[in-house]
Amino acid sequence: MSSTRQPVAVVVGATSKWQADGRNTRLAHGKVLDDRDLPVGARWGVGGAIAQKFAQEGFAVVLTTRHAANAEGLEQAIRAQGGTSRIVELDLVSHASISKAFATIREGVGDPDVLVYNAGYLEGRDLPPEKELLEHVPVEIFETAQHVASRGPFLVAKEVLPAMRQRGAGSFLISNNSSSLRGRKRLTGQSLYYPRVMMRTLAQVLTEEYSEHGVHVANVVIDGLIDSPGTRALPRAQKQPEIVMNPVKIAEAFYYLHTQDRSCWTHELQLTPFSTKPSF
Repeated sequence: MSSTRQPVAVVVGATSKWQADGRNTRLAHGKVLDDRDLPVGARWGVGGAIAQKFAQEGFAVVLTTRHAANAEGLEQAIRAQGGTSRIVELDLVSHASISKAFATIREGVGDPDVLVYNAGYLEGRDLPPEKELLEHVPVEIFETAQHVASRGPFLVAKEVLPAMRQRGAGSFLISNNSSSLRGRKRLTGQSLYYPRVMMRTLAQVLTEEYSEHGVHVANVVIDGLIDSPGTRALPRAQKQPEIVMNPVKIAEAFYYLHTQDRSCWTHELQLTPFSTKPSF
């Protein structure tokens, strides 16, 4: 790698469904929210904060999202901060879309030095209380969860790990949640999260396969409610602000993982607010 080459960080899922005009925000609040008074680091959730952090550290940051318009505000914020950013559309449900997106990334900025897989989904949140049991969950909801939680990271890994292995360096970091730690019943208002156990398992497998080739793989369990326009407006966040996690600080944890010395890599990191008990 040339010493003059700008390092590249790709954030898959750079935007948030809880941002001011996000799908979760619309579902929970019935409207688009005004985020002008929120810190810029929290307006696009953890994906946006991670993108801003790596841009501030000198990376050319690629923001992937299903629709480019979702990330335009984030891209403008990064550029206003003096960073380098571009948007690439990517739909994790489509293998062709994933392949096309990474071909575009390689052609435009080169192979990524860091890949942060931060994709989320809301499927399942709108099921009523009488539909909590698995027998009531539509197959389409399960398929979407599988696309994002297991098939998606598998296909993305196939796109970026070969170059990292050949270079003998790189970070593949997964943003996960507490549902990845063990199977749990889906409660009313929750997404269908238990497929995220497979996401964590994939991180463990890739750790065993690629660590010896110089690739740092880590699963980050974000164990709590992340600050963003939509979550900040929730009643429980209003009543208990101490349970809300600062996405800027979460982003610092991701950057720390990337910069760790290879003699002491962390392969799983769990982040939990001080006021709550860690999940297990």
